[in-house]
Amino acid sequence: MDPDLSPLDDALADAGADGYLVVADSGDSDQRYLSGFGAPDEFVTLYTPEGTFLLVSGLEYGRAKSESRADEVARLSEYGFQELVGEYDRAEAMARTIAAFLADHGVESVATGERFPLGTADALREQGVSVEVLDGDVVTRIRSVKTDDEVEHVHEAQRANEAAMARAEEMIAEASVDEDGMLHHDGEALTSERVTEEIEVTLLRRGCALDETIVACGADAADPHDRGSGPLRAGETIIIDIFPQNKATKYHGDMTRTFVKGEPSEEIQRRYDATYEAFEAALDALEPGVTGAAVHDAVCDVYEREGYATLRSDPDTETGFIHSTGHGIGLDVHELPRVSPDGGELEPGHVVTIEPGLYDPDVGGVRIEDLVVVTEDGYENLTDYPIHLQLE
Repeated sequence: MDPDLSPLDDALADAGADGYLVVADSGDSDQRYLSGFGAPDEFVTLYTPEGTFLLVSGLEYGRAKSESRADEVARLSEYGFQELVGEYDRAEAMARTIAAFLADHGVESVATGERFPLGTADALREQGVSVEVLDGDVVTRIRSVKTDDEVEHVHEAQRANEAAMARAEEMIAEASVDEDGMLHHDGEALTSERVTEEIEVTLLRRGCALDETIVACGADAADPHDRGSGPLRAGETIIIDIFPQNKATKYHGDMTRTFVKGEPSEEIQRRYDATYEAFEAALDALEPGVTGAAVHDAVCDVYEREGYATLRSDPDTETGFIHSTGHGIGLDVHELPRVSPDGGELEPGHVVTIEPGLYDPDVGGVRIEDLVVVTEDGYENLTDYPIHLQLE
């Protein structure tokens, strides 16, 4: 993957900075993106228009040389880090080491992202390095436009996601219903926790993992971010929202389906039909040049016409459509661009979720979510999974 970093060059020129500096582990997605390297401990990436340079521990040096996209990799020991630790506290020793590394590359001033550590910035300034935060998270904006390789990484995660969703749906479809309306599977109560476990096992077998997922039933499903717990029940909505990360590429997938075991109520069906119509309206509006705000408005138009509250019609509502239509996805499960009231212009290469939903504790929750990439002439849906409500 060779991302186009020319917008970062322009931002550095506008800021009068010699380079862009990241000091973080690879859990920071900007770090992972610029360096092309994964390490659990903090390391240094310096980007300049002339190249990308890493400063790592001796432990990570060999891997960084072979795996990263850096033009050059240096070790902390080359700048006498251990000797400095004996003379100064560790923070100052690191600042002096980074300052020497920057000087070695002719860098006197650096720009950083908004999440750059304040203590590190202050320590570098004490060493005579100018540190300035760039406006607008330029690297995050660059990351939002995916290369073909990145789109395939997301698609790969989504395929694993589809397998996990199929297993979850299968468990609910196979479940029996007792006289109290509780679901049972293989002789045991079918709970959110059991379905979640099966989702996680399925993902692991396909090279993906996730910290959390959502299997929420009934009133739990009326809170968009309630993970769900306890027994699943017939006749109530069950929202399943899975957002795995591929362990090799670190790119995410994301998909939501809503199921009802048995016959849904008239109001649940009405809400589901309205949500599917809103979902289709969003996709119909999606094309390059349109704003995320316009796509979001298309969803609100449907819901409001059907008599449901939205945050557009009532900013204080606690029921109805109470979140944005979607978000970007990639190395982070939530990243730019936004498909929301403040969403900007969509471009080819933007990968976004489309996920309208309705929520009310007295009825439950309904949400449908697919993952799509904006193309030159519209969009491509990266999700190949059926959309239906009722499971017999």
